[in-house]
Amino acid sequence: MDQRIEKISISNLKLDLLNPRLPKSKQGTDENTVIEFLLLEAATLELMEAIGENDFFAGEMLLVIPDMANEGKYIVVEGNRRLTAVLLLNNPGLASVKKMATKEIFDNARYHPQEIPCLIFKERGDIQKYLGFVHITGKKSWRMLEKARYLSELRKSEQFSGLSFQNACIEIARIIGSKSPYVKKLLVSFMLYQIIEDENFYNIAGLSDESFFLNYFSDGLQKDNIRNFLNVDLDSENPTEHISHENLKEIVTWWFKKAEGVSRVIGDSEGMRLLNEVVGNDEALSAFRNGLNIQQAYELTNGLDNQFEKKNQRCL
Repeated sequence: MDQRIEKISISNLKLDLLNPRLPKSKQGTDENTVIEFLLLEAATLELMEAIGENDFFAGEMLLVIPDMANEGKYIVVEGNRRLTAVLLLNNPGLASVKKMATKEIFDNARYHPQEIPCLIFKERGDIQKYLGFVHITGKKSWRMLEKARYLSELRKSEQFSGLSFQNACIEIARIIGSKSPYVKKLLVSFMLYQIIEDENFYNIAGLSDESFFLNYFSDGLQKDNIRNFLNVDLDSENPTEHISHENLKEIVTWWFKKAEGVSRVIGDSEGMRLLNEVVGNDEALSAFRNGLNIQQAYELTNGLDNQFEKKNQRCL
C-alpha cells in the first residue's frame, strides 16, 4: 500500500465533507457547516484547548488523500476534528457557534500549529481497512449509525461489490477484525434505516439522523418475532426485499414517537423482550395496537404465567 508521511500546511488541508461520522444531513455541504457541527457535537473545544497548550502530537497524524480537483491540496479522511481544532487555533473567526469560548482558547493558547503531520494515501479505499478496524472494532469507536454507514459504503466499494451479500459480510468482517453476523446485522439495520430516512422519518417530531438509535434495530433483528414482524430474512441475498413497510412504520412509531415525553416501547433489553413477545402473538398485538400499554399486552401472551412456572421449577 503506497503511503508516505509529510508535514502539510493547514492551508492545503480540506475537511472531508463525506465523513461517515457526519450526519447525512450535514454530508456534502460545506466546511463551515462541518466546523459548526464539530464544535457543537464532538468536544472540539476541549481538543483545541489541549493542542493549544501542548502542541500537536505527531503520533496523532492525519490520514489524507490528494484532492484530485485541486492540485497540492489534500482531503482529511481521518482526523477532521483535529484539523478543525487547529484551524480554529489559527482563525477563531471560523466559528459560527461557541464564538466566545473559541476566542478565549485562541487568546490563551501557547501553540498555533500551522503544519500538521499527515500520512498520505493514494486513494480513499486504501484507508478503509484501517478505519474499519479502529472505529468499528477498535478503541475509537463510532456510534452505531456511523459504523453502519461506513460498512455500507465499504460494501459498495470495488473490493466487495462483486461478492454476494453473505460472502461480502464474511470478507468485510475478516478485514476489520470482527464477526460476520455483527457486520450483517449492521448492514441490514442500515438498509432499514435508509428506508426510514427516505420516508422522512415518517414525520415523527424530533426524529432525524442525529437522534436515531440504530441499535434498536440491530438488537431487534436478533429477536425472531420482531424480525418476522418486519419480514426480514437475514439469510437472503436481499434481506429487506420483502420488508413490511406498514409494520416498519409502526415499529418506528412505537420506538420514537413520544406522547407526553414517553415512547410506547422503550428500546432497552426489557422493552425489546416484551415487544418481541407481543408482536408474536395476534391477540396481544391487536390489543397493543388498540391502546393497551406494552406490559398489559405482554400479559395476554401468557408470558407472566411462563415466568412464574420457570421460577417455581427453579425452587423445586
